[in-house]
Amino acid sequence: MALNDIFRILRQRGWLILVLMVLTAAAAFGFSRIQTPVYQSNLKLLVLPSRTDFGQAQAAKALLSSYEQWLRSTYRAQAVINDLQLDMTAGELLGDVRVASDANAFVIDLTVENTDPNLANDIARSWGNQLIQWQNANNDKLQKEDRITIEFLDDPQAGLDRPDTKINTAAGAVFGLLLGVALLFLLEWLASGVMRRSEDVERYLNIAVIGTIPQE
Repeated sequence: MALNDIFRILRQRGWLILVLMVLTAAAAFGFSRIQTPVYQSNLKLLVLPSRTDFGQAQAAKALLSSYEQWLRSTYRAQAVINDLQLDMTAGELLGDVRVASDANAFVIDLTVENTDPNLANDIARSWGNQLIQWQNANNDKLQKEDRITIEFLDDPQAGLDRPDTKINTAAGAVFGLLLGVALLFLLEWLASGVMRRSEDVERYLNIAVIGTIPQE
């Protein structure tokens, strides 16, 4: 297809692309607005070995994975439910919680999702406090120089996780653009056998047009 044909198609039917872009962007915007907002609360827990020597540091790093597994327990979830008087099962609550750790920074990252930002913060705080209390109980059995303490780096802060209305609207517009281009060239392909202009005659029949009959 020649470049001038592409420009001709865009001039004649380019409005279809614009209409589809507006429609799909509006649909994505509307869908985002009717969705229930989900907030994400993030809590960082700092793991502090009492000594800075290599052996104690390695011991603290090795414990990070154990702390992760300890936190990912239905027992922990049920304890949070009991603490906050939540109307859900331990499995449901556990499905809204993610735990990760950074061995280089000695940090445990606890993430909670909920439709209520304040409740998400409360769940994260209660969950983190369980680990601190458990570790404090373990420290009571150890010499002071062997203890590992855990503390909040900051209070949990909840922010909107989804929907992202701007990104969804932009994605809808891009989808409309692609759909519009596909539809435009489909229509052009369906009409490819119809000769409406002198250029079509010359291209398809390979003969020169020497005259046309004017329309009345």
